[in-house]
Amino acid sequence: MRNVKRVLLVVAFFLLVLMILAFVLENQQSVSLLFLGWVGPQLPISFVIVIALLVGMVIGPILGWLIVRISRVRRKSLA
Repeated sequence: MRNVKRVLLVVAFFLLVLMILAFVLENQQSVSLLFLGWVGPQLPISFVIVIALLVGMVIGPILGWLIVRISRVRRKSLA
């Protein structure tokens, strides 16, 4: 049973890698982002989306941790 889970995990990982690779290869158009007057360099749209995904994957858990921490502090101060 343990080996089956491991094999399924490896297969799922490789499918994810293949999907990301297909996405990157299909989205090679260059875009330039404009944010608060700052114009970014011309980059492939897939690169911009993958960077946004990675930033979100870092910021999301940090914000979740901060919200839990703040609520615990508030709960302790009320008790």
